[in-house]
Amino acid sequence: MSRLYLVPTPIGNLDDITLRALRVLQEVDFVLAEDTRTSGVLLKHHGISKPFTAYHQHNEHKVFENIAMRLAGGATAALLSDAGTPAISDPGFLLVRECIRIGVAVECLPGATAFVPALVVSGLPADRFVFEGFLPHKKGRRTKLEFLAHVPYTFILYESPHRLLKTLHQLAEHCGAEREASVSRELTKIYEETIRGSIGSLIDHFTTGIVKGEFVIVVAGKS
Repeated sequence: MSRLYLVPTPIGNLDDITLRALRVLQEVDFVLAEDTRTSGVLLKHHGISKPFTAYHQHNEHKVFENIAMRLAGGATAALLSDAGTPAISDPGFLLVRECIRIGVAVECLPGATAFVPALVVSGLPADRFVFEGFLPHKKGRRTKLEFLAHVPYTFILYESPHRLLKTLHQLAEHCGAEREASVSRELTKIYEETIRGSIGSLIDHFTTGIVKGEFVIVVAGKS
């Protein structure tokens, strides 16, 4: 039966994958991978061998329709991002929408997503929150920051190491340096850490501290 599975992959520790995900990866006809090398390491670690098709932000607009038609013909596939749940700040939406449009079943497995553990360990309210993912690099960035500064709920951002301090400084400008926040990096990996405090104190910490890895910023809502 034709089906697209969205399979979350570990965000660091290769053992953070469910038994169900491993079963699905063993059973599908082929794997769609954001990076075939990264996914190849994961499958090899678990003794799984499958044909790969590249599916990433640079080719998804060209290939998603053909992949959906291949699935409509009776194939099954698993979509993998480099880490975490596909379509969350990663490619996947276009293919999911097209599969739904042409009647291909879509199933998303539960599993790793970086913002959930970062939110939970932040110590900030988690009953309601806004997940923004990566901020726009240029156009619309200030407008987005102005909007987030007035959100009454905890909000969450992803950030790369070379933009971390820039983003923290901009958050201080729009939200105030005393707004409570946390920054988590290298989640599930050996050097995992979460730093909590005011945005100003986080700026001080990362101005002199380690700025390596992938970051999740969690900021308290406006009171």
